[in-house]
Amino acid sequence: MKVKITPKDALILVDIQKDFLPGGALPVPEGDKVIEPANRYIEIFQKAGAPIFATRDWHPENHISFKENGGLWPRHCVQNTEGAQFADGLKLPPEVFIINKGDRPEFDAYSGFQGTLLEDLLRERGVKRIFVGGLATDYCVLNTVLGGLNLGFQVFWLEDASKGISPEGEQRAKERMLTEGAAAVQLKDFI
Repeated sequence: MKVKITPKDALILVDIQKDFLPGGALPVPEGDKVIEPANRYIEIFQKAGAPIFATRDWHPENHISFKENGGLWPRHCVQNTEGAQFADGLKLPPEVFIINKGDRPEFDAYSGFQGTLLEDLLRERGVKRIFVGGLATDYCVLNTVLGGLNLGFQVFWLEDASKGISPEGEQRAKERMLTEGAAAVQLKDFI
């Protein structure tokens, strides 16, 4: 497959934040390995004049997803903390759209579309195709891909700019995304 980016495409980088990198509060194994490919995708989309979005978990102190509040996860990506910041080395351009998710105590969000303006911002720009990568493949990337498909976008999963919590989880997520209609692409597919 050969892919050419146009201004009607959008790059969505999911949750490439310090708490999801090795040493963070909720680390994805080798999560730091997505930074360099993500930067290359940013360059491709900038050259094409296509919009770039970066989602981030932006949890309040008392978020429902935290174990202490009955959730599944340790405290992570608390608003205005070091762990919630984007990864060092991720070269987000000044014109990036930052999408906060999970920013209300009572509402969790795995998809970049849940409780955010992401869909509206994409539609305003006439975007038809979205290209999604980031952390973690088996949670927030998967759900953002499925959300995009459910909303009628053509969705491409950036396989080389995504990492999962476990190899098994990553494989299940890949199978689900492809079965639901997403296409898997890598940097070598872009012209």
